[in-house]
Amino acid sequence: MAMSAGTAEGEPMMDINTTPLIDVMLVLLIMFIITIPPQTHAVKLDLPVPNNLPPPPILPTKNTISTDAGGNIFWNGQPLPGGQAGLITLRQYLDLTKNMADEPELHLLPDPYTRYDTIDNILAVVKKSQVGKFGFEGNERYANAF
Repeated sequence: MAMSAGTAEGEPMMDINTTPLIDVMLVLLIMFIITIPPQTHAVKLDLPVPNNLPPPPILPTKNTISTDAGGNIFWNGQPLPGGQAGLITLRQYLDLTKNMADEPELHLLPDPYTRYDTIDNILAVVKKSQVGKFGFEGNERYANAF
């Protein structure tokens, strides 16, 4: 059934004209958009005050604990005894470095294929020795390990 564009002559049109209603709604929408305050995304940060002091000296002394795929532990490239004896030796080395006047950094460089329990034991010894400067080295090697 097709809609007729008009009616017989002389009869009033019974449909509502929605064009003026849409015009009013668009004007109101534009007015609301204009009156909304702009959103300001501010993050309050306490930035450090610049000073003219030289940066602290970077000490080149560091110790490295590394492992291989077989689970062997190395202290600065030198192998430690296997098993529990290696962990005891590691703890002794850590206690010696802890007592130094300027504690050197300790870096852990595990092989990607070392068993997790070996690394867990090393981390437990490091935590018990309360080393102040500790970090992981070579994390980018793990991207292609698995």
